[in-house]
Amino acid sequence: MDKHQEYERVFNHFDENKDGKISPAELQQCVKAIGGELSREEAEVAVEVLDTDGDGLLGLEDFIRLVEEVGEEEKVNDLKEAFKMYEMEGCGCITPKSLKRMLSRLGESRTLEECKSMIAQFDLNGDGVLNFDEFRVMML
Repeated sequence: MDKHQEYERVFNHFDENKDGKISPAELQQCVKAIGGELSREEAEVAVEVLDTDGDGLLGLEDFIRLVEEVGEEEKVNDLKEAFKMYEMEGCGCITPKSLKRMLSRLGESRTLEECKSMIAQFDLNGDGVLNFDEFRVMML
């Protein structure tokens, strides 16, 4: 089963009245089923923002866009957490020294020169450190 079919299966499961659309109330149930919380107002705003045909409901393509945006947001949040682990010095970037320290904590012993070389591969602006955007490029 490909990703689109899987989304369609989930969509059909939460389309309680089988009208081919997901209402704000159905969206609330969907979020609750996966362990989240969404107020009635938040569900209405989400539907309003994502509804491409203006009927106040989410069609399958609208639903797919929502699921993929949430998935992307989770990936970025995970990357931000990982970045914080490597950053360590409070400067908002990964330095060769902070990279060396984190790698040694993970059991990967590297010299400072090796860490500089690793950073240089993804250091897009040439400042010798990795900011979050450069880190994200490296990780994706």
